[in-house]
Amino acid sequence: MKKLILIFTTAVLLFSCSSSKKKSNEAEGKNVITVSILPEKTFVKRIAGDDFEVNVLIPPGASPAAYTLLPSQLKEIANSAIWFRMGYIGFEYSWKDKIEQANKNMKVVDLSEGLDLIADETEQHGDHVHMNGVDPHIWLSPALVKKMAERIANELTILNPEKGPEYKVNYLKFVKEIDQLNIKIKNSLKDYQGKKIIVFHPSLTYYARDYGLEQYSLESGGKEPTPQHMKEVVDLAKKENIKVIYIQSEFDREHARVFAEEIGGEIIQISPLDPAWSDNLMEITQILVDNF
Repeated sequence: MKKLILIFTTAVLLFSCSSSKKKSNEAEGKNVITVSILPEKTFVKRIAGDDFEVNVLIPPGASPAAYTLLPSQLKEIANSAIWFRMGYIGFEYSWKDKIEQANKNMKVVDLSEGLDLIADETEQHGDHVHMNGVDPHIWLSPALVKKMAERIANELTILNPEKGPEYKVNYLKFVKEIDQLNIKIKNSLKDYQGKKIIVFHPSLTYYARDYGLEQYSLESGGKEPTPQHMKEVVDLAKKENIKVIYIQSEFDREHARVFAEEIGGEIIQISPLDPAWSDNLMEITQILVDNF
């Protein structure tokens, strides 16, 4: 009899542990959000607080244009309820199928949808437009981030309806802060309309459009500059008396170094992928102002 009781008790405990583990795993799956880059994590956290674990695909210091997904990351993706894509980052295209295969139940949300995108060329096909060479750096435009934040808030509310009112409040607070940031940047750059800036990688395209600047890139078509293109940009810098080239830490500095020597200028580092999004945009703004 004692043996039967022991066997029954053990079976109950094992079933209970198994059931708890299963529920825990299911809850974990519902509470994980995957994003492509660090600033997106900031956007999600501003709206949802700590309600979700946020899995970032591209780690600090890695280039979104060239990053290779690690096998261990596919396991993290398997627990995600949503993947918020930026939309046109090369990494997202090359790994899209594998990411979606890792979790076929995961919802994929493209945050670039419906935004005013910048592209090398557009083609009208009946009732829709094909865009080629779309610039992916939409997170560096406060105006576009406002729209992305609304989309994020709506998707999180669908995922967690009970917290919807709280997400709405957080979203509106975030929008107010974005509006204040936009005013600060505009005031800082109001005397520099039409000013030209030279970057290695064209990460400030939307920022430049928003604030009346002209961006020129040493990198051409996502590739290292040809001697001809290098000469064209050097000639522009000399004509406009530009003494600075801006570069991200994720990129090799050799071409930028050669360029800086040619113009008798210097290299200044900026960090478009910094998770401290609003502070970083103000820091970039101040760097530009200090070097005009």
